[in-house]
Amino acid sequence: MNRILKKSALLLVLVLLVTSLFACGDAKEKDPDDSEGKLKVALVLPGKKDDVSFNQAMFVALDNYASANSDKVDLHVVENAYEVSEIEPALIDFASEGYDVIFGHGFQFMEPIVKIAPEYEDSMFLLGTGYKTVDNSAVYDVHLESGGYLMGVIAALATETDKVGVIGGADASEIFRGHEGFKSGAKSINPDIQIQEVYTGDWTDTAGAKEAAIGMYDSGVDVIWHSGDGIGLGVVQAAKEKDKICLGNVADQNSLAPDNVLSGLVYNWVTVIEDIFKDVENDSFTGRDAEERFYWITIENGGMVYAPFVDPKGVLSDEDKETIEEVYQGIKAGTVEMPEIDEPTE
Repeated sequence: MNRILKKSALLLVLVLLVTSLFACGDAKEKDPDDSEGKLKVALVLPGKKDDVSFNQAMFVALDNYASANSDKVDLHVVENAYEVSEIEPALIDFASEGYDVIFGHGFQFMEPIVKIAPEYEDSMFLLGTGYKTVDNSAVYDVHLESGGYLMGVIAALATETDKVGVIGGADASEIFRGHEGFKSGAKSINPDIQIQEVYTGDWTDTAGAKEAAIGMYDSGVDVIWHSGDGIGLGVVQAAKEKDKICLGNVADQNSLAPDNVLSGLVYNWVTVIEDIFKDVENDSFTGRDAEERFYWITIENGGMVYAPFVDPKGVLSDEDKETIEEVYQGIKAGTVEMPEIDEPTE
């Protein structure tokens, strides 16, 4: 009997030993600490990462950067955090989990970031457009006045009625600058051009933007530029429905309405992303004066380009296209004077 018990005990030990060896092997394959030594980076988007607009442009740029630097960066993305009630918990969650760099991609992230960032000094916060910062936060933004100026030039050359329109979401700093640039660019081509302008008050108001665009088209406007996000999709829908022309923003939106999206402004956030991470790696992100906490994409640094022309209606002549390219190159060279625009600073 004792021999039987001893054999059973020995067999049990062998089984447990083999099982533990296999378990250890599985643990090495399934649970590597891939994040060790990497920057933990979070991107919080107010919309969907495939919106062919504001959210997608930033997601693609940051995701490409993270993929190219996979040995240094571990990226986590959250979509559809639009309201403050959704934004604050998302920022707090990432900061409390020890994320090193947290991007809040939208003007509505400004107040939550300046409120939360001082409580999490070990995290660095990035605000996508805006004007308020604290020591461990910064803003990445777009010189939209120059991009808007170029879109105004295109609209003024493309219109056959001498009536153009511009539709924005909220009257935020970069959107306001873009609209003012658009007006100046259009008037540089035709000082007597008629310009209609609407702010829906909400970047997600696709239906409201579509209604506003249809109203413009019905009043004789034949070219509209928009400021992106959900409202931009509404403008594109209206252009397609009324068979009129629109100009996209942030991303090349011709795929949404191939016969109606003539061109548009395209953002490339890669430039500022690279600059941000250089400062993070060099420990120079914090401790800067307030005026130094801004990263900009511009036409000059390649952060903004115009989408290829798709013109089945033939609204632009070769001479028009040459004029547009000359203006674009003039902005790059600093020879085209931009309008002076007062914007909020508090």
